[in-house]
Amino acid sequence: MIFDGGVGAIDADGVSIPLEACAWGPHEGKLLVWLLLSRRRLAAEMTRTDLMLVEELIPPLVPVRGFRVPVTAEPVPMAEIDSQAPLSVVSALAAAWLLMQQPTLVERGVERPDKAEQRAYTRQGRPPPEVSIVDLRRQYTPQDRDLDAGTDGRRYRHRWVVSGHWRDQPHGPDRSLRRQQWIPAHIKGPDGAPMLAVETVNVWRR
Repeated sequence: MIFDGGVGAIDADGVSIPLEACAWGPHEGKLLVWLLLSRRRLAAEMTRTDLMLVEELIPPLVPVRGFRVPVTAEPVPMAEIDSQAPLSVVSALAAAWLLMQQPTLVERGVERPDKAEQRAYTRQGRPPPEVSIVDLRRQYTPQDRDLDAGTDGRRYRHRWVVSGHWRDQPHGPDRSLRRQQWIPAHIKGPDGAPMLAVETVNVWRR
């Protein structure tokens, strides 16, 4: 995850090192988080010294420091997090991970390498990587002509939850037959429109 404008800095022997990105993955039963600095930022910082950076030998993102966090079903107090973990980074990651799980705010997808890269990984005996893409839903702006108008011609300005229900589903030759099909609960309405908050009470009576 790359943060526009950075996500704080860490002190290393009196030198403030800016942090611009994070990477994480499982490690020995915990989650290992790497703090990263971009090659571009490193090159810019090096111009202030007498040292020269050979950019061709430096990866696009440079690991600066790593720390581990526990993987639990319940929230973990900040006091139990590794002391090497900057508070600004842990807070930003916690907020980002929470937002990533909100289906009404984000859309998730998977980006796979092209065939040439897949063959390169196969030759090395490594599985081709997959990158999860989490996009924030676009903000909905009502238009005079709403492309998300319903089949009844009405234009919807909100999104709402449709409860699970049974439906007579057409099938068979020329879709002339019907069968009972369970339709799971889903969100309906224009993508990115504000969510309509409606409190529903279900009552079972005999």
